[in-house]
Amino acid sequence: MKLGDWIAIICFAIALVILWQFRQILLLVFTAIVLSIALNSLVRRIQNFAARRETIVKRGQAVFLSLVLVLLFGTLFVGLVVPPFVKQFQQLIDLIPVGWQQFLLWIDRTVENPPPWLDLEAIEMPDFSDFTRQVGPLAGDLLGNFFTFFSNSLGVLLQVLLVTILTIMLLANPTSYRDMALRLFPSFYRRRADEIFTACEASLLNWMGGIVINSLFVATLSAIGLVILNVQFVFAHALLAGVFNFIPNIGPTASAIFPVSVALLDNPLKALAVIVVYVVIQNLESYWFSPMVMQKQVSLLPAVTLTAQIFFATFLGLMGLILALPLAVVSKTWIEEALLKDVFDRWSSRRFPTPPATPVLPKAVDSLEDPWD
Repeated sequence: MKLGDWIAIICFAIALVILWQFRQILLLVFTAIVLSIALNSLVRRIQNFAARRETIVKRGQAVFLSLVLVLLFGTLFVGLVVPPFVKQFQQLIDLIPVGWQQFLLWIDRTVENPPPWLDLEAIEMPDFSDFTRQVGPLAGDLLGNFFTFFSNSLGVLLQVLLVTILTIMLLANPTSYRDMALRLFPSFYRRRADEIFTACEASLLNWMGGIVINSLFVATLSAIGLVILNVQFVFAHALLAGVFNFIPNIGPTASAIFPVSVALLDNPLKALAVIVVYVVIQNLESYWFSPMVMQKQVSLLPAVTLTAQIFFATFLGLMGLILALPLAVVSKTWIEEALLKDVFDRWSSRRFPTPPATPVLPKAVDSLEDPWD
């Protein structure tokens, strides 16, 4: 290798090390890019709708209208969804002592000859007032860690503010930022990189639309199943099932904990029925509804999805777990387009010719020369 090649390799390695040191900032930038792509789709829909109405809407006006719609939807979500959810959660906390007593009575009726170590009379539900007095001495430690908690909360707030500002900036003028990103590629590859950027954007939009429809499907079926089983707090359970569906593999399992706990307070058999209902819903969503809805989406195999979650969570922490699917979609697109199509599919085989399966020798070999030479 020439000296210039070694210098390029060393510079590339140094660049990777520097980027690794700023990985958290890069994850926030990636989050802003994903949000800006979603909002940019809404901006285009508004402009296309206005064009069909023979009305000219400038991009700045469409951006402002999109932000207003998102803010209005968020306000309605917080005002209409959060209060009932909090109220039902408080009712669940109040039912825990009652459910505990019912559970002990169920054991007493079910187990005719309990073992000697199972003394039901000695099992008591902890008193929350005693618990409060016991944790009283810990108040000093909690107060001592207040400033640490406050600084962490302030850091999260600043990160959210940074993502919001970056999203609005990217949304205001996406073409300029895209051209700046294309300048990082060699001149002969910029047109191809622009095509890959377009493919990544389409893949992310297809994934977002598909996951929203899938979440609504899961939430609706969960609500119907819980109503049939007569499980309390149906609205809260269905909401959790729909929101947690955005996190594959881990999300559906976490969303089942809450309704199973509520059903367990009533009857253990009902809790088992809730588990069966959630397993059936997730199988319907994974093997029938999701493939039907996401025909244009970049499909990821379940093993690839789980591996991506473990990989990004291990190396990038909680943000890596949250952004595992968008990162996997973008990575898959770049690997397919840049590596497989542009490198492997065009790999020259001149240096390694494949000899014929059945070599045909000359009729007369008058010398010791290699016939393949």
